Amino acid sequence: MPITADYIRIADDIVADIRAQKLKPGEKLPSITQLAATYKVSPSTVKQVYVRLEALRVIWRHQGKGVFVNDPAFWMREP
Repeated sequence: MPITADYIRIADDIVADIRAQKLKPGEKLPSITQLAATYKVSPSTVKQVYVRLEALRVIWRHQGKGVFVNDPAFWMREP
């Protein structure tokens, strides 16, 4: 069984939480430091998570304010 990179696994967890409506549009995500502690990974791994999710338009960043969940209608497609 192939091993999934930590940043992909964490990004998938966040997307799953959005799909399950545990995270709502406009909700602020944890800081890089907080998420790194939660998943027991390095901050650089969380940076990769946020870069991936931003590229997929799942999140948006507001400098000095944080990282926020985009409206799923903006990026989510039906499975």
